[in-house]
Amino acid sequence: MNRIHAWMLTSAVATAAIATPAFAQDSKPAAKTAAKASAKTTAPVADVGEGDLKKLIALSFHSKGPATLEGVLQQDATQQACSQYPDRTSVPEAVAKKIEAAEIKQVKYPTDGKYLGDWKAGEQIAQNGRGMQFSDPVGGTNGANCYACHQLTKAEISFGNIGPSLYQYGKLRGNSEAVIKYTWGKIWDSNAFSACSNMPRFGHKGILTEQQIRDVMALLLDPASPVNQ
Repeated sequence: MNRIHAWMLTSAVATAAIATPAFAQDSKPAAKTAAKASAKTTAPVADVGEGDLKKLIALSFHSKGPATLEGVLQQDATQQACSQYPDRTSVPEAVAKKIEAAEIKQVKYPTDGKYLGDWKAGEQIAQNGRGMQFSDPVGGTNGANCYACHQLTKAEISFGNIGPSLYQYGKLRGNSEAVIKYTWGKIWDSNAFSACSNMPRFGHKGILTEQQIRDVMALLLDPASPVNQ
């Protein structure tokens, strides 16, 4: 919860400033001078604990559709650990290794050994940014919204750069067993390979189904996919 401490405190200070009544026009000069001097000093700020923040969030939001209050407040061990740092580059190496060791155990590989699906379906999933919002149906099909963070094909010119380019992913890496299993694991649980990654844990958190992951795998690795042209 530490990431939002600064935001919460800033909001609280701003609210307090707006709510504070102005000094009366007939205040004594000495009082005005004292007020100016006091303004130059840093006033102590009350400590805001995690419990206080959770109470505030619980009072400010409510569950609707697949967007639940529990999803915000109930963090797993990895989320709790990552929330102690502003970004993944600030995570100590020892903490990162502990997170990755725990998350790699969460990766579930396909029991039938089939890793690749239909790349055309995978492209639709990559383009689809819907799902898990308050306006979506509970249990509805989610998209992966891959283009929000990655370049994948030359045809699509609207893409983000938070993540690395995945253009020619399979062409550059091949389709060895090691590459296939790594790619599956990365999609299933990104934190298994990069602690506190910005990438969602698509399989572990049930965002994508196993078949959807197969289709995205095909988009990345199938030689016929536009990603590899």
